[in-house]
Amino acid sequence: MRENATEPESKLLRAWQLAVLRFAVTLDDDDRMHALGVAGEVDRLGGAADDAFHFFRRTTAELCAAISGQGADQDAVVRRFLAQIDNVRLKRAVEAAIAKDHTKDRTPPKLVASRVKPGPDLWRGLPSRRATGA
Repeated sequence: MRENATEPESKLLRAWQLAVLRFAVTLDDDDRMHALGVAGEVDRLGGAADDAFHFFRRTTAELCAAISGQGADQDAVVRRFLAQIDNVRLKRAVEAAIAKDHTKDRTPPKLVASRVKPGPDLWRGLPSRRATGA
């Protein structure tokens, strides 16, 4: 997002990014239409009365097609979108949502890979259910 964007513009751009994320998670046509609707609102911020400015609607259509596995140069379209996201948590969420069908090709994030599996002594030291009468 632009650093000099006003507060309403920033909120609307974030809403657009979240709408694209929601579509990436659900792949539902209603969520695609919602993302396109929010994109239309962002386009109207450009001030073009004749509705000539349609960058966000066009970008959203390309993104939704790429996320769905359709369209040309899917990876480049997604990479451009990810490069525009300045919130690290949102960027990771979008990456995870897009990659959910490609989990066999991805290595787990470092936090998940380093988790310790619970050992067999997990319940040691706690009273058994028989002892409490349950």
